[in-house]
Amino acid sequence: MRKLAAAVCLFGAMVLPAHAAEVAVLDWRAALMNTQSAQSSLSQLEQQIGGQQREAQSLGNELQQLQERLQREGETMSQGQRDSLIAELQEKGSRFEQLRREVLQAQQRSEQQFLDGAESKLERAVEQVLQRHNIDVLVEPQGVLHSSTDLPNVTNEVTQIFDSLN
Repeated sequence: MRKLAAAVCLFGAMVLPAHAAEVAVLDWRAALMNTQSAQSSLSQLEQQIGGQQREAQSLGNELQQLQERLQREGETMSQGQRDSLIAELQEKGSRFEQLRREVLQAQQRSEQQFLDGAESKLERAVEQVLQRHNIDVLVEPQGVLHSSTDLPNVTNEVTQIFDSLN
């Protein structure tokens, strides 16, 4: 038994002391969205689809007014007037849905193009921050269930480094 205890003590003395991992928080979506290139991409997208968005907004308002009119006056309208109003609602509703789909598709394409182009740059920026601060574990803010201390948030630093990379 003494030999076993001595072996355990000897082994314990040989083990390096455990180090606490350096943990930090990174909201990579916010880091990317705050970059100059993201702002530029959003501006370009607005130029491309701004007219469609304004048309959709206008159509949405018209649809609401037409629906209110149909509810308010529908019973007192002639069948022809009611049919005409319903046809107008359907036509404008179809155009509204078409615009909504086009805008959504353009947003998704733009976002995917931006992410494809930004991925390697984001990885380099994150790597620089990890090395600079000796970070062992990087978590998203939504992934932290509990921490007894405030974890350093490196989101802004990643954004700054991202913007400085070519």
